[in-house]
Amino acid sequence: MRYDFKQIEEKWQNKWESEKAFEVKIDKSKPKYYALVEFPYPSGAGLHVGHPRSYTAVDIIARKRRMQGYNVLFPMGWDAFGLPTENYAIKHKIHPRIVTKQNIARFTSQLKALGLSFDWSREIDTTDPSYYKWTQWIFLQLYKHGLAYKKEMAVNWCTSCKVVLANEEVVNGSCERCHSEVVRKVKSQWMLKITEYADRLIDDLETVDYIERVKLAEINWIGRSYGAEVDFATSAGDKLRVYTTRPDTLFGSTYMVISPEHPFIEEWKEKLNNYNDIISYREEAAKKSEFERTELAKDKTGVKLDGVSAVNPVTGKEIPIFVSDYVLITYGTGAIMAVPAHDTRDYEFAKKFDLPIVEVVSGGDITNEAYTDIENGTMVNSDFLNGLSVNDAKKKITEYLEEKGLGTPKTNYKLRDWVFSRQRYWGEPVPLVNCDKCGWVPIPESELPLMLPDVESYEPTDTGESPLANMAEWVNTTCPCCGGSAKRETDIMPQWAGSSWYFLRYCDPHNDKELASKEALDYWMPVDWYNGGMEHATLHMLYSRFWSKFLYDINVINYSEPYLKRTSQGMILGEDSEKMSKSRGNVVNPDDIIDEYGSDTLRLYEMFIGDFEKTATWSSQSIKGAKRFLERFAGLSDMLLEKTSPEIEKAFHRTLKKVTGDIEEMKFNTAIAAMMALTNDIYAEGGLDREYLGFFTRMLAPFAPHICEEMWEKLGFEGFVSHAKYPEYIEELTKVSEVDIAVQVNGKLKGVVKMATGSSEEEVYAEAERSGKLAVAEGKTIVKRIYIQDKIINIVVK
Repeated sequence: MRYDFKQIEEKWQNKWESEKAFEVKIDKSKPKYYALVEFPYPSGAGLHVGHPRSYTAVDIIARKRRMQGYNVLFPMGWDAFGLPTENYAIKHKIHPRIVTKQNIARFTSQLKALGLSFDWSREIDTTDPSYYKWTQWIFLQLYKHGLAYKKEMAVNWCTSCKVVLANEEVVNGSCERCHSEVVRKVKSQWMLKITEYADRLIDDLETVDYIERVKLAEINWIGRSYGAEVDFATSAGDKLRVYTTRPDTLFGSTYMVISPEHPFIEEWKEKLNNYNDIISYREEAAKKSEFERTELAKDKTGVKLDGVSAVNPVTGKEIPIFVSDYVLITYGTGAIMAVPAHDTRDYEFAKKFDLPIVEVVSGGDITNEAYTDIENGTMVNSDFLNGLSVNDAKKKITEYLEEKGLGTPKTNYKLRDWVFSRQRYWGEPVPLVNCDKCGWVPIPESELPLMLPDVESYEPTDTGESPLANMAEWVNTTCPCCGGSAKRETDIMPQWAGSSWYFLRYCDPHNDKELASKEALDYWMPVDWYNGGMEHATLHMLYSRFWSKFLYDINVINYSEPYLKRTSQGMILGEDSEKMSKSRGNVVNPDDIIDEYGSDTLRLYEMFIGDFEKTATWSSQSIKGAKRFLERFAGLSDMLLEKTSPEIEKAFHRTLKKVTGDIEEMKFNTAIAAMMALTNDIYAEGGLDREYLGFFTRMLAPFAPHICEEMWEKLGFEGFVSHAKYPEYIEELTKVSEVDIAVQVNGKLKGVVKMATGSSEEEVYAEAERSGKLAVAEGKTIVKRIYIQDKIINIVVK
C-alpha cells in the first residue's frame, strides 16, 4: 500500500465527519468514559506544535476506550473571553466578537486536521450568551448563598492592561499575560469566598488520582498551617495578636513587626512620635506587589514605632515594634513575633537594626546565621520548655497560652478569597444592580443572560472603571425589588469564570432550561481523565474544584470532585531548546508539519519525542523517523503470508501487552518503540497474515488513526477501525521461553549465558561455570553470589 498521507487523511476526516463517527448519546447499556483536555483560548496566532501533545495523548486514551466498548465523551470548546482578543480589537478597531469568531474558525480547522476524535456536536464557546447565561446563573447562586461579596481592598493592578489581577495572575511581581509591572491599588471588588472551601480543597485530594506534582502545587498554594494566635500586651493598652506556626520559639521573640496597613497605626496615631515617617513608608509599600514585598532576597526595610512597644508574654521583657513591608495584612493577623535566631528573614532584619538574637533551639551557630533546621532540636533558654523536643514544646506552650488566656490554637491558610472583578469589556457582565434603597440586588433569573452591550470604545480607563461605565443607557436601570432607579454593575467577570464549569456544559450543551439536565450530569460526570498544563494547577483547577463543591452543596450535581484523574504534559521547546515564541522566531506551526509529513506522523512524533510528563525539544530531523515507521507499516500490506510464524505471534502478544499498559501510564514513547521493534521483526521474518495485520492495525489505530482506517479498509474488514474491538493479548504467549543472562565477576561482565526463563540461581551458576565464563574466578574464594532473576548473576571473589 502506497502511503499517500494527504489523500488518506482528507478521505478519513471527511468520512468521520459525514458519518458522525465520534458523536455520542447517553447509552446506559455501555459503561461511560469521559475524557477531557483543557479547552484552548483561541488566540490569533493559532496552534503551535506544543498544543497537540496534550490533545493527542488524551485522544489515544479516548480511542482505546472506545475500541474497548466504552461510550466515550471526548468534547472540545473555546475559552474565548479574555484580554488578548480585547486588546487586538482595540488596536485594529474591530469588535472582539468578530475576532473571536475568526480565531475559532482557524483553531477548528487545525484541530480537525490532527484527526482528533472530538464530538464536535457538543462544541461550546464561553462568549456565547447561551453559555454565559449559566455562568451568570452560577454567580447569582454564589451571591445568594453569601459566597460573593463586594469589598474595598488593596488589589493587584496591571499598569499596562489597566485591570485588576488575582494573586494567582501575578508572577514574580509582573502580569502573567503582558509581563508589565503590577502595583497595589485600593478598589472596590467582587470577591468569591473560596477560603470557606480551603480544608475540603486539600482533604478531598485524597479521594482523587492526581499526579503528585499537581497535588503538591494545590496544597502549597492553599498553604494550610497549624499554630497558635498569641496576644502581646502593648504600652498603648491594646493587645497585639500574632499568628505563629512556631509557638515553641516564643522565648526567643525579641521584637515584633506589623504590616504597613495594620489598623493599629491609625489607632495609635497620637502616641506615635514618628507617625509621618510610618505613613511615608506605607505609601512606598503600596507601590509593591505582594511578591516583591515577601521576596526573601530583597533588602530588609522598616520603621521602628517611636512611642509604642510590646511585652513578650512569656519573658515579660519589653520588645520594640517595627513596621515592615514583608508582613502582609492579608496573612494571619498582619503582625508577627520575630525570632531572629531561627528565621532567616528575621535574622537579617535583626542584624540590620541591631536587635537581640536569642537561641532557643540548640544545634546551630547563631553568630553566623539563623539556625532553621530545628524540627528535631532540643529547647534551650526557654524556662519550663528547656530540654523538651520541639514537638513536645509546641504542645506544652500552646496549653500554657490557653491556660493563661494568652493565646489559642489556630489553623491558618495562605489562600485568599478570589478577586472576581475585572475592569474591561470582553467578559461576562455581573448580573447585579445597585439601588440606593435596596443595595446590591440580583437581576431576576428569567432575565438571564444579561447581554454585553455594543460599545464604540473598548479602551480601559485610567481611573480603573470598565468601559461599560460610559454606557449610560445600559447602566441606568430599575431595581427589581422596589422599582426605583438603580445602576448595573459595570465590572465584568474574570476569564476564569467560564472555565470553572465548562466540563458540566459538555454533558448537555444545548439545554436552554438548565446548565445541564440531571440525567446527563448523573450519566457522564465526573470526568474520568483530565489532562492539562501544570500552569493551571493553582488557577483553573482550584477554581473549578471550588465551583463543583459549591454546586454539589446546593444539589445541582451529585459529586463534589469534578475530575477523578489529572495528569499533565511537559512543554515542547523550540529547536534552540527555548520556549517557543514569536520574538525568538522558533515557533513550529503544525500546519506546516502536517503539510510536509501528515498528521499521523505529527501525532506519532509528539508521542515519541520523550517522557510525556517532561519537557522535550523539537527536532526537524527526528520527525522523519516517525514517517519512515508509518511507511514501513503501510508496506506490510504487500507482505501478506498464508500463516504468521509462531515467533511473530508471540512478539505480537508481548508488544500488545506493553502497548496496552504503556497507554495507561502515558508512556507513549516506549509503546511506539515497541511497535517499531515489532515491525522490524516482521520484516526480518518476511511478512505476516491478514488476521495479524488486522491485529497490528487495531493496536496502532489510537496513535495513527488515518493510515489505520485505510489499512483496515484495504484488508477488507467492515466499518471503522476506530469502532473495531481493541485486541486482547494471550498471557501465555507473552512469556519468553529463553533469556540472555549476564555473568559478572566482581561486577565486571564476563559474558552471557542463554537460559530457560525462570531458571534457578544454581542452574545459572552451573551453566556459567560449564561454559567457562567463571575461569577468572578459579582458585579464588567465593564471597557471595548475587542473582537477579532472568537478568544477571554476579560472583564476588577474593
